[in-house]
Amino acid sequence: MRSRQIRVNGQVQGVGYRYALRDEAQRLGITGWVRNRSDGSVEALLQGDAAALERLIAWARRGPALARVAELHEAAPERDFDRGYTLFEIWPSA
Repeated sequence: MRSRQIRVNGQVQGVGYRYALRDEAQRLGITGWVRNRSDGSVEALLQGDAAALERLIAWARRGPALARVAELHEAAPERDFDRGYTLFEIWPSA
């Protein structure tokens, strides 16, 4: 099991991005969370096998139909979030 934290910038709020990401994560068997950020970006913590993570991150670079992804940053999870997750949740905005 691997963990990755992503930050997606562009037109990604108000277009259903979080819900679409959650649905795609659940379809791929990935756990973690997604939330809007006050700067207009979307942040997510993803956990799963390497192949599923690669597929979800590739999807996240495009997003749902109404999204316009400008860039995606990928990194190891921040220390506060580096733990096991059993579901994929939508968290409150930060």
